Amino acid sequence: MAGATERTQDVSGYAVIIEQGETGYGAYAPELPGVGVAGDSVEEVERLIREAVALHVESLRAHGEPVPPPSAVVATVVTVPAA
Repeated sequence: MAGATERTQDVSGYAVIIEQGETGYGAYAPELPGVGVAGDSVEEVERLIREAVALHVESLRAHGEPVPPPSAVVATVVTVPAA
């Protein structure tokens, strides 16, 4: 609609660590203590951690608590040759 004011929302991104365990995968957000999930596949934990982060931030806001700003820097993993 011409001339309409568009509302935009600031979006923040938190670093997430995904680790493979003996029976599946786990994921957590280091900047949001207590936010972690487990699942059978990388795809599942990616979906679950997105939901968990969103719910956690929503809860913080609902209770008037500060939402920590993302501060982590994500870098490419450095690989080394096998021995």
